Amino acid sequence: MTTFFFRPISRRVATTAALVALAGAATLTHTVALAQAPFPSKSITMIVPFPPGGPTDLVARVIAQKMSESMGQSVVVDNRGGANGNLGAMLAVRAASDGYTLLYNTSSITLSPALYKSLSYDVKRDLAPVALTAVVPLALVVGPNVPANTVSEFIAYAKANPGKLSYGSAGNGNVTHLGAFQFVRANGLDAVHIPYKGSAPADIDLVGGQIQFMTDTVNSVMPFVRDKRLKMLAVTTPKRMSLFPDVPTLAESGMPGFEVGAWQGLMVPANTPKPIIQRLNAEVMKALQSSDVRQKLALQGAEPLGSTPEAYGEYIQKELTRWDNVVKQTGITLDQ
Repeated sequence: MTTFFFRPISRRVATTAALVALAGAATLTHTVALAQAPFPSKSITMIVPFPPGGPTDLVARVIAQKMSESMGQSVVVDNRGGANGNLGAMLAVRAASDGYTLLYNTSSITLSPALYKSLSYDVKRDLAPVALTAVVPLALVVGPNVPANTVSEFIAYAKANPGKLSYGSAGNGNVTHLGAFQFVRANGLDAVHIPYKGSAPADIDLVGGQIQFMTDTVNSVMPFVRDKRLKMLAVTTPKRMSLFPDVPTLAESGMPGFEVGAWQGLMVPANTPKPIIQRLNAEVMKALQSSDVRQKLALQGAEPLGSTPEAYGEYIQKELTRWDNVVKQTGITLDQ
């Protein structure tokens, strides 16, 4: 018969074991509590990678305010402008994937991969789509001294003056540049591109006659068009705008299929849980469907869109391919 002897556990060992067990239980409880905490349980930061007061910022703030009201938590806009939106995008990429940091992006996020030689993030790998939010249409506008009131008249005038006309933009590689480039190329025009640091100085020079035409965002040129300092010949949307029902589209004006817009959307860091993405998408869609939001966007010349996360991801891929081809045609390369 074999006899087993058990060594009594010392008080120190017992105490240590108890403390370890308590610590483990506390950690487990904390983890479970976090997993079960409703989203959102604290304020959310919405990074807008452009300066305050601009067209993107104005639309983002309207949506952020509506989301705050609906979710019961503040959605705080954090303006981080620079490098065509890339500085703000990098901040979002480096943030925690918990739904508390959002990136309010624009079409520039699909232009940058083609424009910058060594972009420090990958749109598809490092960010996850939430929803397409709105689009600010572009308009083909000409200065008051240009003897044209329709697209066909302007094309004829430009062809009669090869190399004598210049067009402005908000900067090299900006959608306002690439939209005009496509218009010039499609119609076989010979015109010089003059990049500016933003739309405002370009608009002023257009009014003053230093440049002759632009494809600029509607909300930028709207005040000049309304007081007849600029002539709006066409808009770049598939359908006419309710704000300017008498202004035809470029598609109606002899360029079928032409569509360019400064679109906007919402993204989050990659690996954000799908339930959180779905919740954010639902809140964005709810905001875009509200009458007060739609009215506020209309005043800014912005048109609400909306989409599922999956549809937005497909749209981004299509735009990446599209602008890569356009940028290659221009030969533009920008350094960060």
